[in-house]
Amino acid sequence: MGETKKRASFSGKVGFVLAAASSAVGLGNIWRFPYLAAEYGGGTFLLIYLILAVTFGFSVMITEIAIGRKTGLSVVGAFKAIDKRFAFCGLLGTVIPVIITPYYSVIGGWVTKYIAVFVTGQGHAAAQDGYFSSYIAEPVQPILWFAVFIVLTAVVVALGVEKGIEKASVIMMPILILLSLVIAIYSITRPGAGAGIIYYLKPDLHKMTGKTVLAALGQLFYSMSLAMGIMITYGSYMKKTDNLESSVRQIEFFDTLVAFLAGLMIIPAVYVFSGGDESAMGAGPGLMFITLPKVFDTMTGGHFIGAAFFILVFFAALTSSISLMETIVSILMDKFKWKRRRTTVLVTIYCIAVGIPSSLGFGIWSGVKPLGMDILTFFDFISNSVLMPIMAFVTCIFAGYIMKPAAICEEVEQEGVKFRFRKFYSVMIRFVAPIGIIGILVSSVAASLGVFSW
Repeated sequence: MGETKKRASFSGKVGFVLAAASSAVGLGNIWRFPYLAAEYGGGTFLLIYLILAVTFGFSVMITEIAIGRKTGLSVVGAFKAIDKRFAFCGLLGTVIPVIITPYYSVIGGWVTKYIAVFVTGQGHAAAQDGYFSSYIAEPVQPILWFAVFIVLTAVVVALGVEKGIEKASVIMMPILILLSLVIAIYSITRPGAGAGIIYYLKPDLHKMTGKTVLAALGQLFYSMSLAMGIMITYGSYMKKTDNLESSVRQIEFFDTLVAFLAGLMIIPAVYVFSGGDESAMGAGPGLMFITLPKVFDTMTGGHFIGAAFFILVFFAALTSSISLMETIVSILMDKFKWKRRRTTVLVTIYCIAVGIPSSLGFGIWSGVKPLGMDILTFFDFISNSVLMPIMAFVTCIFAGYIMKPAAICEEVEQEGVKFRFRKFYSVMIRFVAPIGIIGILVSSVAASLGVFSW
């Protein structure tokens, strides 16, 4: 365990919470959450998501951080250190961020481009039909913006845990929350926004379906950076003296707050500027890049609001890409004993090389259709709909039946801390969470392959 003692760590609980929360707060919160909430009934989706966050999300996050802190290792070594038979879990946890980081950074490049568009007063052009699809089909410009985004990510990771990741999170997380509040207040105070607020906040139990529950559970998974090896890696940097349970509660609070505010920013605004047409809520993934520029174009001072919004999204995307890259870098450093900066450079080169096909898949390589999907969507499907649910399921089985809940609880109760939800956790991790995860896996794969639709 001599290696563990030398391991970098966060300066304290505040640094850990902000870094882990920054990891969880990403495009999943600000891009994905609002369009899913809009599509699945607003308040109904929101209610289900909140219930799942404090039950399912809490249990899986406790597990991952506890495994990381107990072993002091990144995901590839953590499972092996506890039980060699489960070394394959670490390999699976390695593959997921390796797949996600390149294509996620391509989307981060789109966000970076839109900042430049609004800052330079070209918001009206971005609101025109076909602007976004024309842009992502270009062969060069999207790759250049993607490279800018990935290099910014690499700079923070290269600076290390405390000087890079923690300091960046301490600065960016408060800015992100402040911008969210400002834009949300602006959105809900627009004339006619009341109906959109009601749609978003008032549950309609008639709209509660199995598909809504699974969509909310899948979003929780995506939003909280679960089953990607991230929380295990960050847990390995957490000090034993820090309260693990309260840290997880605070991470969940920040993560859910930003997702909630993102819904307030987007749904009432789209509702207002669509004239109350609920069909506009079904815009799907294009809601942020296609629908919102049209909304900003109709606002007084919309180019300022648009610039502020995409700066906010950029911070969210960057904090998550930092955690994804850090997970890969940490794995390689643990495995090969490489220096941080050298490792970061190698990972950056890999991400650019693998990210380029995802970008070109909307243009000159649009004819390449694995499983009938564009290249980026294919990588997203493999990582989020297949590998992440498998990883989460195996983690629950590992914690519930191999490592046993008592061992996780013992790690939570370091320094005399009492785990208040010990019994609840044991039931969730052994029975409820695995069943929910299997539901996500089966339904998402079947729906994506067109086997059935609910």
